[in-house]
Amino acid sequence: MHDRELKSESDEDSKKSAETPINEELYFRRVSALEMGGKEAVERQHSNGRLTVRERFKELTDSESFREVGTLGGSGEYDENNKLVKVTPAPYVAGMARINGRTVAIGGEDFTVRGGTTFGAARRKGGQGGFIEDLAHYYKIPLVNLIDGAGGTVTSAKRRGYVAFPGVHGFERSVQLLGEVPVVSAVLGTAAGGPAGRAILSHFSVMVRGTSQIFAAGPPVVKRSLGRDIDKEELGGAATAVDKAGTIHNAADTEEEALDQIRRFLSYMPQNVWELPPVIPCDDPVDRCETALRDIVPEKRTQPYSMHDLIELVVDKDSSFEIQPTNGKSVITTLARLDGRVVGIVANNPKFYSGAMDASSAHKQIRFMELCDTFHIPLVFLVDVPGFMVGLKAEQEATLREGMRAVYVAGQLTVPTLTLVIRKCYGMAGMATCNKNDIDLKLSWPSGEWGSLPVEGGVAAAFRRDIANSDDPKAREKELEAELRAYASPFRTAEAFAVEEIIDPSETRPILCEYIALAESRLRANLGPKRKAGVSP
Repeated sequence: MHDRELKSESDEDSKKSAETPINEELYFRRVSALEMGGKEAVERQHSNGRLTVRERFKELTDSESFREVGTLGGSGEYDENNKLVKVTPAPYVAGMARINGRTVAIGGEDFTVRGGTTFGAARRKGGQGGFIEDLAHYYKIPLVNLIDGAGGTVTSAKRRGYVAFPGVHGFERSVQLLGEVPVVSAVLGTAAGGPAGRAILSHFSVMVRGTSQIFAAGPPVVKRSLGRDIDKEELGGAATAVDKAGTIHNAADTEEEALDQIRRFLSYMPQNVWELPPVIPCDDPVDRCETALRDIVPEKRTQPYSMHDLIELVVDKDSSFEIQPTNGKSVITTLARLDGRVVGIVANNPKFYSGAMDASSAHKQIRFMELCDTFHIPLVFLVDVPGFMVGLKAEQEATLREGMRAVYVAGQLTVPTLTLVIRKCYGMAGMATCNKNDIDLKLSWPSGEWGSLPVEGGVAAAFRRDIANSDDPKAREKELEAELRAYASPFRTAEAFAVEEIIDPSETRPILCEYIALAESRLRANLGPKRKAGVSP
């Protein structure tokens, strides 16, 4: 309950000549809950650059929309007459609220109370499963986790009298929710144990650079296990967890920015898998043709260009929201809108590895495809991929396996997909941009080229002896390349209807808008949870 509600209640109570003892106790307990861990603990939280959990709720949710559940949870202290004298609130706050007018279940650790460690009640409010996850499940509303705690503690065994077996408070509901409603998590402090696990069991996660860390176990455990001293920022800060490992999707510079990213992500999502994503009014003309697209791909086939700029010229103005922008950089995964309808865009990024798929980008693409498929978001592939990343490092990172997993997931998609080749589409990495179980709609710009592998590498492999035995091997290699490149024209493929259409780049937006609008009735006919089949590679 917000301060305003308590204040009005207090004013009303002061007008009464007398109060019943139970109302006095109710008011006392509510005020104690709002005080959290006390003034000093709140000041410490602020001095560490962090908001309190209640301030976070206020920042994220619509004004005065938070309805708390479990306000009175905590530990009471009583005098010799069994009269309540003090209440220590539970280190977790939960309830329901609205974000941009839509109801969500929301919960978060209160770090000012025992560092946000688990509340040892028979039924948990949240953080380690419990009521808040059940609320999201039974009412089919999104779940928002604001994580700022390490979960369990070894002292709980002494209180309980025994050590609990792993899974007593398991992740069953967390796993179930991933197929039902949007689950988003913000890591806003140091997360380890169960809360860290739940941050990963999310459709979208974000953390704050410099003030947030996440790891399986913290520096003391690393020191005890491996004998290595390491600080928590190096171990689990955003540079590790977001940029390098991709454990958390996005990073923000402030808590306010992190909470804004949650708002933005949810704006693309339906309430649950039984609904379609929201369609919003759009004042960006559907028939907007951008002539700048005709010149965005350089004449030199190996020269990079900005795929980000290309995307922005095509989608509704200011509608794109990129997922994992600092990890797996050779592919871009972004939510956007076309004529107000939500779309997922997977685009190869020629500025990194020439757009080749490495293990990180494959994993990133897989996860994004699964997200869009779960929540009935059609996919557009903007393709410029020369193939899988090659070399010793690529093989050591299992790029081939991860890449084939991307092919496997693409072949399992149930949402409408559209493939638009911008420049290169080669080999098995190119297969991961198509869904052969769908209508397999493939469009291309005139700059498109494709095949099992690029002409250059293919000639060197297929005509090795011919080239080696010639008087001028380099000249012979170039001669063979020129001969075969003539057959690689996208127009020859279009003659055979092996690509459905070659389009003027400037027409990209109106064509995509038309196909995404066409997909709506099909999406509506296939609502509900997605069937999972087979064993991924």
